Amino acid sequence: MPNPSSGRMRQRLLWRCGLVILGLLLGPVLHVQNVDSADRTGAVKIGVLTQSWGATPQTVGLRDGLLALGYREGEQFVIGVRFTQGDPVALPAAARELIESGVDVIFASDVNAARAAQGFTRKIPIVFAGVLNDPVELGLVQSFARPGGNITGVSDGDLNLAGKRLEIFKEMVPGLKRVLFLYNSSDPYTVAAARAYRDGARHLGLVLVEKPVRTEEQARTTLATLRKGEVDGIVAPPTTSLNIAGVILDATSERAIPTMFNGAFFVERGALVSYGADWYESGRQAARLVDKVLKGEDPGRIPVEANPKVELVINVKVAKALKLAIPASVLQRANRLIE
Repeated sequence: MPNPSSGRMRQRLLWRCGLVILGLLLGPVLHVQNVDSADRTGAVKIGVLTQSWGATPQTVGLRDGLLALGYREGEQFVIGVRFTQGDPVALPAAARELIESGVDVIFASDVNAARAAQGFTRKIPIVFAGVLNDPVELGLVQSFARPGGNITGVSDGDLNLAGKRLEIFKEMVPGLKRVLFLYNSSDPYTVAAARAYRDGARHLGLVLVEKPVRTEEQARTTLATLRKGEVDGIVAPPTTSLNIAGVILDATSERAIPTMFNGAFFVERGALVSYGADWYESGRQAARLVDKVLKGEDPGRIPVEANPKVELVINVKVAKALKLAIPASVLQRANRLIE
């Protein structure tokens, strides 16, 4: 989840407040408890670790999934969020402090968060959602059937969708030839995404204009200095690292450039289109795995699941602003149209 106001506050451990960022972006649906009150009530403490700007759609899905399973929030479970605002380097320290706060379960809502949590505990159960590639290939688990250690979760399979994402983008944008891919060169996952998009672009006859950066300022400068007609569209990186996704979101309106994302969250806030897993459903799916952990099952023996719900979401209002006539064949395939 990008920072919509591009603020640069550093991480906070939020166990008490109403979570202002979540309230602004997702509505007042998640109540964040104080850890001491959890001790008094005997509620299970679920600590969310993310490199985003607060509770993610996966986190809201987790909470709603637990409620649907009959858990009572505040009595049987509380959720706290530790976030690092686009800074993957800060995740290990955030993971350590989350563990020191006495959580019973860690919920990692992105791949870098899962890695960081794994680096600090082999005892506290870890459940992930939003891991966008093969968790076996990433080294998070030993296998889907027997993940091993203290970890299990839900995989979104995002990299497998890279080629299809570019194909849809090409179909939507007439004359699409040059596609910008702006990414954090120090994030292994976004580097892997660059390879996937490179292969997809080659297959479709597109030119992938790769721009690796190391800071948010570099990302902003790269977009600000783009010459008119240098690229025909932008495909966003799959993580919130360095807030590059937020920077690209701004470019949709400020530079009138079509943008493709991997999550509907961004289309709801002004991107043109997204194609990818439903992040909220990943969280609801992960709630079933958390339920198994809370009932005493070993997370290392709970099979990793794949999120089967992939959605195409189009912002029709943005398309009109960009003067794009979206083909009927694409509109008919869309799971949701935002007008």
